[in-house]
Amino acid sequence: MRKILKGYGIDAAKSNVFDILVKKSTLLLQSGTPGFEYKRSDLGKNVRFIGALLPHQQNKKRLPWYSEKLESYEKVILVTQGTVEKDANKIIVPAIEAFKNSRKYLVIVTTGGSGTSQLRERYPFHNIIIEDFIPFDDVMPHADVYVTNGGYGGVMLAIQHQLPLVVAGVHEGKNEINARIGYFNLGINLGTETPKPQQMLTAVTGVLRNDMYRKNVLNLSEEFSYYRPQELTASYIRELIGPAPDKKQSRMDGSKMIKEHLDAAV
Repeated sequence: MRKILKGYGIDAAKSNVFDILVKKSTLLLQSGTPGFEYKRSDLGKNVRFIGALLPHQQNKKRLPWYSEKLESYEKVILVTQGTVEKDANKIIVPAIEAFKNSRKYLVIVTTGGSGTSQLRERYPFHNIIIEDFIPFDDVMPHADVYVTNGGYGGVMLAIQHQLPLVVAGVHEGKNEINARIGYFNLGINLGTETPKPQQMLTAVTGVLRNDMYRKNVLNLSEEFSYYRPQELTASYIRELIGPAPDKKQSRMDGSKMIKEHLDAAV
């Protein structure tokens, strides 16, 4: 990497790879908003928040996911540990164990395709739904709390859907994401890769009973709504590389765009 950067006249010195990416970038577009970042006096002047930058969803005609069980329970708990983590015993099993056979809580689990049939055989309870994959835009509007290892995309989507969180993840940078969830009281950070069923039970019921978490997520979700990620991305890049070929194209800078959205909201 240092050799490549040197070819472009960029001196990476002896910095580690993560510092290089941040400090040597002329422009760093950060998915998320200031409300999900610590207040710090040394935040790089190259950093621009662009809102929740989420994967593109193709508008394919399909029936949205739905289950009649959604109407049969007081609370809906959505559980996932992403597609990379294959060991269901880390988060999925403790969550199911905590709430299996409950008459009050519906537990919806997405496995990412790992061990789905085995989990169904192991937990044939009426209040447990286990699927390889459910579009989160379909299920999150029905959920009351999101249990996850802390994948950034899923966290952004949960906040956008005003879902408080229970998080348990340490590796792969999850500790940084989950620390913010705890710090900003968007949910409860269990601070472990392997939570116990009792920890899961206490944390989930605690989040559901304390309206503080939902209010904080609601406020951050509102902040998200002021940002237009694709427009901001294009705007900041145009500022950097110069005018677009089409002179009629708007060149409103990103800061002005955010201000206009904020003013409109007020």
